[in-house]
Amino acid sequence: MTYRIDRQTTLADQVTLTGIGVHSGKPASITLLPAEAGAGIVFHRTDVATAREIPARWDQVSATALCTVLQDPAKDGLSTVEHLMAALSGLGVDNLIVEIDGPEMPIMDGSSTVFVDAIDQVGLKRLDRARRCLKIKKTVRVDNGSAWCELVPHHTTRFDVTIDFDTPLIGRQAFAADMTPDVFRTELSRARTFGNVSDVEQLWKMGFALGSSLENSVAISEGKVLNPEGTRWPDEFARHKALDAVGDLALAGLPILGMYRSFKGGHKMNHAILVKLFEDVANYEIVEAPASFREVGQGKNAALAAAAFGPDHS
Repeated sequence: MTYRIDRQTTLADQVTLTGIGVHSGKPASITLLPAEAGAGIVFHRTDVATAREIPARWDQVSATALCTVLQDPAKDGLSTVEHLMAALSGLGVDNLIVEIDGPEMPIMDGSSTVFVDAIDQVGLKRLDRARRCLKIKKTVRVDNGSAWCELVPHHTTRFDVTIDFDTPLIGRQAFAADMTPDVFRTELSRARTFGNVSDVEQLWKMGFALGSSLENSVAISEGKVLNPEGTRWPDEFARHKALDAVGDLALAGLPILGMYRSFKGGHKMNHAILVKLFEDVANYEIVEAPASFREVGQGKNAALAAAAFGPDHS
């Protein structure tokens, strides 16, 4: 497959999806609307009369404990944006308005696959403005006990994610790949969120995870997967953590040209590396895709194509 990398994109038409919020358990509906070049990804609550548009950007993140939250969901913010952001980043959607009728994104099946299908249903529209990306110039690292993550200069957009859980069912798993639309679609988009039943029961008592079920999560209990169909890959757990990382790092505002590595990471670490990255402008530079039309195929240049997706933030 070839990818056109010289211009930004948006959706060719609008599309609406409905589901429930994994934490509230309440119905949730979103509409993805085409946006003009340079708009980026923007969220807007339709149920709040005075709601303002919230850009999908790292400096809008207000919480990362259970999911990635933008601003205050009790006002005009929203939560659980990472799975949609992963699909948009993975498939190269640069500009989009996301209208949502409540404080939480629909969880769908716990992965990004429904969002990918919706994007594929309407297709992408090529816009008349060059793409930009953030090229990592210096290694940036965050440590938190035994957990760590880092952004490293690299000629492709690459994710290298390792997890290490006490339960033998998961243990240590890793997923590493150059991130292209093909790789995201086939290797990551269907990886579901997961959790231990005992942890979920505790969250229920706290008023969270009220919509969690075997329909949208991989449930683990006493060293076994409770879902009748089992896992979609033996390492689905690592793949989902990589999916989360793709979505969280999309909040850089421009796609990152470099390698992201993490060990025992999660939403908190994914956000922390962006905070660290933007502390010093010497850590990165904004690189514009070529003005002339180009097509590239698989391999190194295909990964660069995926990295070059991004809105114009002058």
